[in-house]
This record gives sequence, C-alpha cells and structure tokens, in this order.
Amino acid sequence: MVIILILFGFLSGILGGMGMGGGTVLIPLLTIFLSFSQKTAQAFNLFSFLLMCIFALVIHFKNGLVEFKKVIPIILISLPFSFVGSYIAIYIDEKILKIAFGVFLLLISLIEIVKLFKKNKINN
Repeated sequence: MVIILILFGFLSGILGGMGMGGGTVLIPLLTIFLSFSQKTAQAFNLFSFLLMCIFALVIHFKNGLVEFKKVIPIILISLPFSFVGSYIAIYIDEKILKIAFGVFLLLISLIEIVKLFKKNKINN
C-alpha cells in the first residue's frame, strides 16, 4: 500500500505543480482504489496540498509568475470561505460530498472541453 500511496503522491504532485490541482486526481484515486472515505481523502489532499504548494510557489516565484497585487485579494477572500466550507463539510453526509465532488469535476471537464472547441474554431 505504501508504494501505491507514493505513486498517487507522485501523480498528484506533478499535476499540482503544473497548476491543475493534484486533488482532482488524488481524491478519486484514494476513494476509488484505496477505499478512503470522501472526508478522509479530502483531508489527506488538503494536508498534502500544503506541502506541495510550498514547493510550487517557490518555483513560480523564482520565475516571476506571482503577482502579489492580484494574489492578496484572492487570499483574503478565500481564507474565511475556506474555513466556512471546511466547517460545513464536517456535517454534510459522505455520499453528498462524493456526488458534489463528482459534479464539480464533470462541470470543470465540460468547461474545459467547450474552451478547447472555441479555441479550435478561432484558430481554424
């Protein structure tokens, strides 16, 4: 099991470092293949995210890709809502969280597919 966790961490770390968000891969891997509960997988993902984002942030900062004037308002707004969302998630049924996460992934996928088609129409 340790080897599988290392592999999953490797995959989510690469995707997280590229900006996609490792949780979009890590949470399904943990819940589907290792039978983690949704809440445990989300907590595991949040903890691993903290560590991964430090390394990614250092690299992006060195490459001049961090614009503090734009980041600070996002952080200030996100912090209280992250706290509220985490608090609410404690009381939401596991099945509802799973469905909500699945719907979120489907919506993001559809948005990206539409953007890809729009971009291809413009380029052709």
